[in-house]
Amino acid sequence: MSATLSASTLLAVPLAPLVGAAVAGLFGTKFGGNHIGRKVTHSLTILGVLVAFIISAMTLKSVVVDGARFNATLYEWMIVGGLKMEVGFLVDGLTAMMMCVVTFVSLMVHIYTIGYMEEDDGYNRFFSYISLFTFSMLMLVMSNNMLQLFFGWEAVGLVSYLLIGFWFNKPTAIFANMKAFLVNRVGDFGFILGIGLIAAYAGTLNYGEAFAKANTLAGITFPGTEWMLITVICICLFIGAMGKSAQFPLHVWLPDSMEGPTPISALIHAATMVTAGIFMVARMSPLFELSDTALSFILVIGAITALFMGFLGIIQNDIKRVVAYSTLSQLGYMTVALGASAYSVAVFHLMTHAFFKALLFLGAGSVIIGMHHNQDIRWMGGVRKYMPITWITSLIGSLALIGTPLFSGFYSKDSIIEAVHESHLWGANFAYYAVLIGVFVTAFYSFRMYFLVFHGKERYDQNPDAHHDDHHAAHDDHGHGHGHDDHKPHESPWVVWLPLVLLAIPSALIGFYTIDPMLFGEFFKGAIFVDGTKHHAMKELEEAFHGPLAMAKHGLTAMPFWLALAGVVLSYYMYMINPALPAAIKRACSPIYNLLENKYYLDWINENILARGARLLGTGLWKGGDQALIDGAVVNGSWKVIGRISSAVRWIQSGYIYHYAFAMLLGIFILMTYFVWFKR
Repeated sequence: MSATLSASTLLAVPLAPLVGAAVAGLFGTKFGGNHIGRKVTHSLTILGVLVAFIISAMTLKSVVVDGARFNATLYEWMIVGGLKMEVGFLVDGLTAMMMCVVTFVSLMVHIYTIGYMEEDDGYNRFFSYISLFTFSMLMLVMSNNMLQLFFGWEAVGLVSYLLIGFWFNKPTAIFANMKAFLVNRVGDFGFILGIGLIAAYAGTLNYGEAFAKANTLAGITFPGTEWMLITVICICLFIGAMGKSAQFPLHVWLPDSMEGPTPISALIHAATMVTAGIFMVARMSPLFELSDTALSFILVIGAITALFMGFLGIIQNDIKRVVAYSTLSQLGYMTVALGASAYSVAVFHLMTHAFFKALLFLGAGSVIIGMHHNQDIRWMGGVRKYMPITWITSLIGSLALIGTPLFSGFYSKDSIIEAVHESHLWGANFAYYAVLIGVFVTAFYSFRMYFLVFHGKERYDQNPDAHHDDHHAAHDDHGHGHGHDDHKPHESPWVVWLPLVLLAIPSALIGFYTIDPMLFGEFFKGAIFVDGTKHHAMKELEEAFHGPLAMAKHGLTAMPFWLALAGVVLSYYMYMINPALPAAIKRACSPIYNLLENKYYLDWINENILARGARLLGTGLWKGGDQALIDGAVVNGSWKVIGRISSAVRWIQSGYIYHYAFAMLLGIFILMTYFVWFKR
């Protein structure tokens, strides 16, 4: 590619997956008559994503090596007053990196799905959905204006709803996708308020034009209050990120989303969709840098999510839910970095996390296949010798997750911890200790899962729920038999383990090779803005950085490494050497366990206080406002009054002349009486 990026070539990136999704959805399902088979469906959708990945990789090379940039409107939809509504692309280092992450992980998931969903009746429909998701996510990250950003934002939410409830005959899946839909509506309401305030006060939806007016917005007070307008805008935007990126307390939808098939857990709820909020805040850094209040709010919310969601991962027994709570915790780490004005560090962790967390989710799915659909880690053990490829790739993902020196997660995670340590914002001390404790917690629950699954005594023949299915118990014929009739674990087919191997490579290496250009080079030049006079975290990190190898050597002596090592050792002792200890701790700390088991009672609060309160309010408005006031008093009351008046008037209008003569005489008598007695 030349230094000038081609609009038509960039347009092919989102359109290629869209074409695959349209063909698969229209001609590969009952809706379109099932005109194409499974092989054609997965071939077309994989080809579309492969084309998008190749062009994205070429674009990244052109951006990094040649310094190419692209920022232009492709289509002008309408102009309302002076507000332009357009479709356009902005391609810089941030966008190019996100394009590669989205398309590469999506490509791996597409290949993996061939094996994982091979016996599912909705095979073609699933491929259509995941390709449509890829299109939606690409439109989000490539946008150069907030209208297109919001379109992509809502589109990924819609496809997430469809995928979480993919098995629509399963009640828990339907509950989970409705929960995800409703919780995200709360966040999206704040998001659109923030966009609306920018449109109202800046008069534009274009990124560049809005950022050019950022200082003007920073000098305006929100009408009727003493709040600064820029703070209100940033907090509203971040509320959107809280929903999409599952931050406390809008995180409750993500663990339940594990009701969907495992491939979408990797694609949507680990690597791409849930990171949309992180990407958005990084993109809006010129606005967020003007409000320390908003940054402190982000810092504290991220710290709460990172620590307290990690605690929930400790007690989970479903292999997918352990990884899901790990995702919540790591999203909290990214958010903490945003609050510390270390936007590039947050995005760096977004990238490294995408690879190793997609690896862990797909590895979990491979274990589920090998264990004949058992998801409970208490009834596994000794899987390593039966599934060597899944074992070694899952180990690499776990080591990257806990921040082992030289692995990708180490470079991004340690940078976050150091960045928040250097922050001087309100809440930074709490955030620092939260992420530091989170290192131990992450290592403990990650290797608890690892040891229970891959090492120790084989317990899969003791499972009391031996027919537990990752799909749905009511549809056992949808299971993944893969030709194995015995009850021994078995390695997954090549279409399942190949993506694991390809994801394991960046999980181990990409942090080492990219930390310097992404954090201390010009990779994000022009894409991320940091006010160095107020926020010094990145400057302090740069002064302390002496190369990735030196950082890894120093990491071996730093507190996070020893905390992670302590978590691994403790998990080994508790679950491999002294397995009676966890049960004893559970009995001794039953109140804490119950608190964690009930997920801090947030679901109970949502269902019994917020939802019930909303229903009572709705019922009151319906009964009192709609039925009693509007229908009863205004609508029905008005015609009843008119009816009664009409009845009286009809009685007077009898048609007899003597009645009218009597009425006239009566009227004259009344008038005479009035004038005689009252007008003397």
